[in-house]
Amino acid sequence: MATEAKYSIIREVGRGSYGVVYEAIVNKTRSKVAVKRMHCNVPENVELALQEFWALQSIQRQHENVIQLEECILQNGQVFQPISHRYRKSDSHLLLIETCLKGRRCMDPKSACFLWFVMEFCDGGNMNEYLLSRSPDVQLNNSFMRQLSSAVAFLHRNQIVHRDLKSDNILISHRCGSPIVKVADFGLSKVCQGKGNVNQHRFSSACGSNFYMAPEVWEGHYTAKADIFALGIIFWAMVERITFRDGDTEKELLGTYICQGKELIPLGEALLENPNMKLQIPLKNKKSMPEDLCKLLRDMLAFNPKERLDAFQLEVRIRQISYGKKRQRSVS
Repeated sequence: MATEAKYSIIREVGRGSYGVVYEAIVNKTRSKVAVKRMHCNVPENVELALQEFWALQSIQRQHENVIQLEECILQNGQVFQPISHRYRKSDSHLLLIETCLKGRRCMDPKSACFLWFVMEFCDGGNMNEYLLSRSPDVQLNNSFMRQLSSAVAFLHRNQIVHRDLKSDNILISHRCGSPIVKVADFGLSKVCQGKGNVNQHRFSSACGSNFYMAPEVWEGHYTAKADIFALGIIFWAMVERITFRDGDTEKELLGTYICQGKELIPLGEALLENPNMKLQIPLKNKKSMPEDLCKLLRDMLAFNPKERLDAFQLEVRIRQISYGKKRQRSVS
């Protein structure tokens, strides 16, 4: 991939409209990495690549449940230029990279311009595939909910709003034995400028995946609490194994929805049409979850963002629920 052959591509592991992900090895250490290539051929792709770049580089310290960026490489034609490293970055340096990348597109729009993101390798695939290939496991569900709540709270403390949380964008690693979730794919994320509470920042561009979007995202006026709504969809679907079939890819995906005849309506869209709609939680089996978890999900999926939990409240509440905790036997 670079002139000194720092990495060797092994195989393609994923492809989407925004880029291609490969499994690769570091030639010097023989360790595995994931390499994501984003083609910066149109302004929209440049913006997506830069948003992912800014988000991953702005994190000041590592969190075990957030994908770790090792370095970023700019390819311009046959020239490969490392432009970042997790131990060497500054706002002025990142701004210079953004200016150069946008400038190259203006001067030579036909040039082969790519950003390569070298990240830690996750051997368990994405969370959607991982869970649907296994029998339901209450303890595993509880662990994943705790890990994801911690990850999103960490991102929000660092002023990063993900804006596209879904089970396909959460990866699984077995490096430490038990499965560890890794929040990934920051192409639609936003790094909020300035300090203070991330929930005070307002966004207007509706983005994300329909079945995970909060009601206010459909309207185009939302805050970081939209991430909590998406997590609520993921948690509910994970606990009850609620799935739908994606119309474009025909893949079975974890996600909750409202049925209107034969049509599946995203929950956020349905709530926007009927804000007073009572969510039927649990949907399948009343014994599948305790009342405190039902209450938690309702608080995560509240129509009014002001009544919805924020990431920091969720991080505390998720540790208090009885779901997934092993009962201790009483000593007679």
